[in-house]
Amino acid sequence: MTDSSTQGIKTVLHPVSDLAKAKAVYTALLGVAPQSDAPYYVGYEAAGQQIGLVPGGGPQAMTSPVAYWHVGDIEAKLAEVTAAGATVKEAAHNVGGGRLVATFTDFDGNVLGLVQDP
Repeated sequence: MTDSSTQGIKTVLHPVSDLAKAKAVYTALLGVAPQSDAPYYVGYEAAGQQIGLVPGGGPQAMTSPVAYWHVGDIEAKLAEVTAAGATVKEAAHNVGGGRLVATFTDFDGNVLGLVQDP
């Protein structure tokens, strides 16, 4: 195993059916205004966490929240988890500004995410 330890879960994305209603609830919960607010994504930063609201589950068709583990080398970590038996759901890709994301499933079908910041 290589030294590709994670930096912990720092991002959690939540699929929502009504962005305006969800935004009101999450703003009240977190006590801060959204850092990014677009029709396709509303994002918060609270206590070092990135909390995202994704209307309709977005292009990745999320049906439940997905926790994203931050890593230094996303490709190395994907190789490690797939060698251990995980299945890549969404290959690493750039979502803007050099940020790479990927998702995979474990043996029970749980979706987990990876993030590599530039």
